[in-house]
Formats: sequence, C-alpha cells, structure tokens
Amino acid sequence: MAKKSGSKQKKMNARVDFTPMVDMIMLLVTFFMLCTTLIKPQTMEITMPSDKDDLKQENKSQVAADKAITIILDKDDAIYYFEGKPDEAELHKTSYGKNGIRAVLMSKNAIAQKKVKELKAEFAGRYSANVAQDKKNKEEYKKRLSEIKNGDDTPSVIIKATDGASYKNLIDVLDEMQICSIGRYVIDKIAEQDKIKIKNLENGGAQ
Repeated sequence: MAKKSGSKQKKMNARVDFTPMVDMIMLLVTFFMLCTTLIKPQTMEITMPSDKDDLKQENKSQVAADKAITIILDKDDAIYYFEGKPDEAELHKTSYGKNGIRAVLMSKNAIAQKKVKELKAEFAGRYSANVAQDKKNKEEYKKRLSEIKNGDDTPSVIIKATDGASYKNLIDVLDEMQICSIGRYVIDKIAEQDKIKIKNLENGGAQ
C-alpha cells in the first residue's frame, strides 16, 4: 500500500526584535538626565518683612525718609510710586521699562550704579585660568557687589500690590531691583491709605 504523500506547511515564528528599542530608550533617558542637570532653576533674592512678635506693624516699612521709595502695583499694568513718608508724599503714576520706573530708580541710585560699573571693569581683567583663583575672584566680586547694593547710598524700596495686580507685574518690578542694583527692598501689604491715594490721583483730586 502506497503512503500518501502530503506537503506540510512550515510553521513561521513571528518574533519582534526589541534590541533597537532598548537602545533608543537608553538614549532618551540619558538625554533627559543631562537636560535636568543643565537646566538649573533661576532664583531671586527677596527680602520679606519681619514677622517677629516684638516688631510693631508700623516699623515693618519704616526706612529713612530721604532714601525711601514706595512702588504700588495695580490692575491693568498700572504702576505708581512716591518718595518719603506716605502721609507727606505725592503719588505719581509711571510705567514699566527703562523710561518709567527704571528711570526713577536709576536717578535715586546713581552712586551705586557708578560703583557697580567700576567693580565690573576691575574684575573684567582679573580672569584666571586657575580654577581655585577664579572661584575666589567670583566670591570676592559677589561679596563686594552685595555691599554696594546694600550700602548707605542705595535707596530702600517698598513694593506693594493691590488685588488687581498680576504676578507678572511683581516679577517685572523685582527684575528692576536687580537691573538698578538695589539690594534693600521688601514686599509689604498695601494699606488703605495707599488705595485712597490711587483713587484720588485717578479722579484728579487731592492725595
């Protein structure tokens, strides 16, 4: 009896090679690790009013009248300022940028600005290839810059914001503190007297 001859189909094994995928994942992990390391958060030094129990409320914003500037931020990007004591000072409206509040701060901080310029020129020629010496120079520069910004020649700035002011407005003003080399500034709560001054100014009345 003859055997039946039949053809058998060869079974194919479906197999996916994940080796290239592993290599790609490792590259992505390495990329994100490097990016996380290189992108450092930029911080800004802010001097906040003291909350000590032995410090009276009226002393939190008390500074020398001839060096004091109060900046008030309001809705619709409005910005105001006055110099000296609140009950004696005249409120002025200005704007953001170099022709506005920056010009006011620069004029009040001209001496410190000159010192900062001289300090930068001094340290510009003190670059050292020696890592330890270069680090020492940077620390000295930072220390002397801080002394200039907090010196007696610099004004003390009080920053206040109404409920209508935006977070961007506050950041813009804090940037001006750095640009104008002002190291003594505080963020304080706006007083009812400040709101009245704004209202009177906008209405064209007495402040």
